[in-house]
Amino acid sequence: MKIATSILLISSLALASCSSKKPNSDRFEGKAKKDVVSFAPKVTGRILNIYVKEGQTVKKGDTLALLDVPEVSAKIAQAQGAVNAATAQEQMARNGATADQLKQLQAKYKGLKEQYEFARKSYERATNMFNDSLMSPQSYDEVYAKYQGAKAQYDAVIAELDDVKRGTRVEKVNMAAGQASQAKGALQEANVAYSERYIIATNDMDIETISLNPGELATAGFALFNGYIPGSTWFRFTVPESKIAGYKKGQDVKMKVLYNNEELDGTIAYIKQLTRYADITTAFPDYQPQDAIYEIKVQPKDAGRTKDILVNASVILK
Repeated sequence: MKIATSILLISSLALASCSSKKPNSDRFEGKAKKDVVSFAPKVTGRILNIYVKEGQTVKKGDTLALLDVPEVSAKIAQAQGAVNAATAQEQMARNGATADQLKQLQAKYKGLKEQYEFARKSYERATNMFNDSLMSPQSYDEVYAKYQGAKAQYDAVIAELDDVKRGTRVEKVNMAAGQASQAKGALQEANVAYSERYIIATNDMDIETISLNPGELATAGFALFNGYIPGSTWFRFTVPESKIAGYKKGQDVKMKVLYNNEELDGTIAYIKQLTRYADITTAFPDYQPQDAIYEIKVQPKDAGRTKDILVNASVILK
């Protein structure tokens, strides 16, 4: 008799347990999410100042931190010197010779012309004397060599003077202009890198973590500020294949936040299959091992009501 009573009691408890789970069999627990954003410096430098705090909401364009980048300052000085030198070369090429340079060339021309005339006359007299056998071949060759040397110098100064009078060749001007443009580009690049010592917010963000402190070295590309985009709360649920037929894209659903019991309305944004190793948000999913698992993303209808919901808070999909 006692054995029968015990069996009856166990059966009643089992039925009660099954009936208590039944109401929740079609509800799935998920998590509240927000779109993540991070800000990182483009250049490597030591942190001088951090102007924000964790938990603070920043706006697009706000200055978050200032870096010390002495290497870039040195590059700017080098680039500025190259610009000055290249610009001077370009101006000299465009302007041609100065008045003093022209006077020097004209004086040089007159001096070499006198030397050439003297050498030419000496050569003519020597030729007559050599023809009359009054000069040795050695002496005649020496006079001829001096004449040829004076003539070469005279021709050279004529060509140099003509070149100055015509002005600098177009090719030289273009070459000098190209060098000046290249130097200005290097300076502009250095100035852009120098401006990157300020870390600027590219969009609004609720700062969650600040990775480094003033005095530490921030490398280029390292996420210094991490947080969430305000007003970007959405909800993620995992549903087994056996239950997914009850949901579809665009469907309106109701949700409940567990920690504050707040009721919310939302719309299913998408449904996608998860890989086997993906994160499953439901604490005790009621599915068979052979079932595929699907992720449901729900967007709230009233974003204003969800802005203060904690990230990764548990939410029930009804």
